[in-house]
Amino acid sequence: MKIYLSLLVFLAIGNFTYGQGRPRTTQYIFNNYLMNPALSGIDNYIDVKMGYRNQWQGLEGAPETFYVSLNAPIGEEFIRSSVNTFPGEGDNPMSRQYVNSFMSAEPHHGVGFYAITDKAGRIRQTNVNATYAYHLGLTEVLNLAVGVSAGFSSIGIDVANVKVPDISDPLLSADYNNRIRPDLGLGMWLYSPRFFVGLSGRQLIGKHTNIEDGQQTVEQYQQPAFYGTLGYKFFLSEDIAAIPSGLLSYALNSPASIDANLKLAFRDRLWMGGGFRSNDSYSVTAGFNVGYLLNLSYSYDFTTSPLRKVSSGTHEIVIGLLLNNRYKLNCSQRQF
Repeated sequence: MKIYLSLLVFLAIGNFTYGQGRPRTTQYIFNNYLMNPALSGIDNYIDVKMGYRNQWQGLEGAPETFYVSLNAPIGEEFIRSSVNTFPGEGDNPMSRQYVNSFMSAEPHHGVGFYAITDKAGRIRQTNVNATYAYHLGLTEVLNLAVGVSAGFSSIGIDVANVKVPDISDPLLSADYNNRIRPDLGLGMWLYSPRFFVGLSGRQLIGKHTNIEDGQQTVEQYQQPAFYGTLGYKFFLSEDIAAIPSGLLSYALNSPASIDANLKLAFRDRLWMGGGFRSNDSYSVTAGFNVGYLLNLSYSYDFTTSPLRKVSSGTHEIVIGLLLNNRYKLNCSQRQF
């Protein structure tokens, strides 16, 4: 049984390390910024989020993910003046009245920072990036943002107690695995009060050329990953909205993955929903806002892959802070 569990863990870890390249989150809809730098500064307050994901509960060595992100707008017209037609107290973004009064954001810049660390068995992956975006109103209700992220990534493997027949395998070399490597990402985000469409690429720098004894070798130390996401808001009543969304993920030399989610939101106070990830899991999500400063969300994944035989599921919790929230908004006015 222990051998069976170990094989499952290492197969999963191998797929994570060389497939998607970066840890996934069920609650991507609440923080698309982690995948797309174009969302830097999309709201007129400082958006801070902290997340924890405990994947495949009950399986020894299963992945654990921690992240923290922060992004904020830059631009006097966007920060100091009212960027919408509603009063300073804000308005309910889930209502038809808000949609009817929505106006495109003033042209402005956005900056941000995020750090993600993921530990799976003996493998630890860390990504740290700074981001920049420029937001431009194309029409009265349509915005376009383009962004870039730059930073570093590293993968470390604890090989102290690993026993294998071939100790010369480069994957077991600490010097090889514990290097810090550059990281680059690009993204665009088209959004209005009713829909969003995003495209992004991460880990776009992934090759290193070595020349030894006149021979040239190319090291592919990380796989580029690409993301396409979209969502639309439907009104079920004046204060209740349904927001279906989808995410298509693709990394080189790996099969594409599809996420589909549905979120039901009541005013700007609380929400619940469910989702599906192809060949992996189903999920349920719930969350609420606490005043003008804090929001909390929780999700649970029901595993559908073969790992369901040894795993009781995946837990994920996200805490959000709305700092310098001068308009006393309960939640994002420009994200769903």
